[in-house]
Amino acid sequence: MQHYADNMRDFVEKHATGLAVALVAGVSALALRRWMSGGVCRSRVRLDGKTVLITGANCGIGKETALDMANRGAKVIMACRDMTKARIAADEIRQLSGNGNVVVKKLDLASLQSVRDLAKEVQENEERLDILINNAGIMFCPKWETQDGFEMQFGVNHLGHFLLTNTLLDLLKKSTPSRIVNVSSMAHEKGRIHFEDINLDKDYDPYTSYRQSKLANVLFSKELASRLKDTGVTVYSLHPGVIRTELGRHLFPTLAMWKRIVAAAVMTFVKSPWEGAQTTLHCAMDESLANSSGLYYSDCAPKEPAPQALDDAAAKRLWDLSASMVGLA
Repeated sequence: MQHYADNMRDFVEKHATGLAVALVAGVSALALRRWMSGGVCRSRVRLDGKTVLITGANCGIGKETALDMANRGAKVIMACRDMTKARIAADEIRQLSGNGNVVVKKLDLASLQSVRDLAKEVQENEERLDILINNAGIMFCPKWETQDGFEMQFGVNHLGHFLLTNTLLDLLKKSTPSRIVNVSSMAHEKGRIHFEDINLDKDYDPYTSYRQSKLANVLFSKELASRLKDTGVTVYSLHPGVIRTELGRHLFPTLAMWKRIVAAAVMTFVKSPWEGAQTTLHCAMDESLANSSGLYYSDCAPKEPAPQALDDAAAKRLWDLSASMVGLA
């Protein structure tokens, strides 16, 4: 034992600098990981008798959101494009939560008809809708078009949710107090609404498109909150954080190999889907937000959005343009 202790002491003395660096690096990594994890929803509210609709709930933060709300006793409607994945996810959520009231509905946000069909089904079969979470999205895809001819990211991330929300407003008003949560991104900070070329036909760039769609989410929330003032329906937009989800599936294949390696290392520090869902859950349920509407959140706290997201004239102009594009004008 003494021989072992002497060897250990010699080793430490010879490698003191290296060990100190490794210790500092390890502690720093743990601190960074903790900081990146962000805030946590502290609400203990129950949702028995409540109905929640979540788009894109078959994976990532949408699935974690659905599981949390099922655990709280809500009826959860998972509105998804991939029905096979959605049914598998719903079965898992039912088993984990013990809540059998988890249903799957078809929704393809790239098709306005699909949005109308889902909204009609919900209106005809649901007596109430307490929480609508516009969570689904697409990121950094090539220059694709929706079934209605709109640029894919703007069409899915904004227009589909714009139509769905407006079509379900009567049911939300009937169920007050109710909430609408729009999952945006910090990417909106570099965004601009290209009113003169909304589909980016002249110069498409996947990053420009994504940023525009996420800015549209925040502007939509701002204008919607204004229009719903004193109705009992409140609206929230948020940045969920940088998260390990399938959302980046169109980005990674385009990166150089060295960038993929760096990205893989960085991903060990970003949020898990559970951590990424916390701000969504906070906005959807926290009692302290009951009298707030139209604000933007990050890490379970209000945050000032980019200046262009505070532009009332742009919000109204975007609303009018969106209504015209989806046939609500």
